[in-house]
Amino acid sequence: MNYHYSDRVPESDEDPVGNILKVAGSDKIISFAGGLPAPELFPVDELKKVTDEVYDESGRAALQYSVANGLPELREQIVKRMVKSNIHTTADNIIITTGSQQSIDLTAKMFVNPGDTVIVEQPTYLCALDVFRTYGAHLVGVEMDDDGMKIDALEQAFVANPNTKFIYTIPSFQNPTGRTMPFDRRQKMIEIAKKYDVIILEDDPYGAIRYAGDDVAPIKSIDDDERVIYMSTFSKILAPGLRIGWIVAEKKLVKKFTLMKQSADVHSDNLTQHIIAKFMGEYNIDDHIAKIKAVYREREGVMMDAIETYFPKGVHYSHPEGGLFIWVEVPGDINTQDLFNTCIKNDVAFVPGEPFYADKVIPGTFRLNYSNMTDEKIVTGIQRLGKAIEQTIASQKVEQGA
Repeated sequence: MNYHYSDRVPESDEDPVGNILKVAGSDKIISFAGGLPAPELFPVDELKKVTDEVYDESGRAALQYSVANGLPELREQIVKRMVKSNIHTTADNIIITTGSQQSIDLTAKMFVNPGDTVIVEQPTYLCALDVFRTYGAHLVGVEMDDDGMKIDALEQAFVANPNTKFIYTIPSFQNPTGRTMPFDRRQKMIEIAKKYDVIILEDDPYGAIRYAGDDVAPIKSIDDDERVIYMSTFSKILAPGLRIGWIVAEKKLVKKFTLMKQSADVHSDNLTQHIIAKFMGEYNIDDHIAKIKAVYREREGVMMDAIETYFPKGVHYSHPEGGLFIWVEVPGDINTQDLFNTCIKNDVAFVPGEPFYADKVIPGTFRLNYSNMTDEKIVTGIQRLGKAIEQTIASQKVEQGA
């Protein structure tokens, strides 16, 4: 049978990232590849308790079809949570989604026609890039420094691409770099978005996981003309397997999102929404987040100390104050796949940087995750990684000498 796919289907079945993660999943390999929360921190007992209560109190309603924009009780809980981020909104401005990935997909589906430009940070979340490409977006990456997207380069991107539909940004503890955009730069981004009359898709899965420095309010908190579509998720602050996220947007947009969602999945899992709403009603989720932050603070510190001890001089790396990731840049024209292969031989893994780039790739870059490994494995893994980097640099010098 000759299948006639749409233009949205990739020509190749190759999944390089998936293949890397499979290799990295070996029991003998210490993997810093996946962006996985620490499973020992999942509130299993509390979730089991509230799940039983949901079945006892409203089991039939929880197992029935529900509304596409989400359980009202959960949306009200999110309204209260948003106030802590200085986002003052209403339940009518919120739609529940099946994780952040659906929020990205619905936004792209709603705004992007083939050939439209989407401006992104360079590098950025690889699965967002996949979504934008699926809808035929022309992707333009804007260079970053340690404070996130460079504003002068952002404006240049608008001048060169007048058909831009929106900016996609992860301003707090960015994936993959761990960088945070300071408040004054967020203000300038809003000003530029107004100047060129485009929207901002603000992805904030990690903002609550700050364990150093001062909080920086979301871009949405200074949005005075409903230009920012804000999205977040329970994946990093509760458990990713629950697959529940949310969007905060202008009511008119929420109605459009609701229509788009109805055609995608009718509604997100109703039982899970009841469980999370019950959990947030009975427990202070900030107490749970505090436990997460304490563990991640320690693990990030262990990894940073190990990097400073075992990485060769000249290797650049980010210094996150929260989130899950550290971004590494090895100097020279290093082949990241060669480095990855050397690391696998040394029983340690990372995610190569190539998939995170919208266009021009910077060689020798990769992402490390510190949330999912014990202190002992972090030290051992970074020691192995430092050795692999030295071996790769030495091999490169030999080849260049030849």
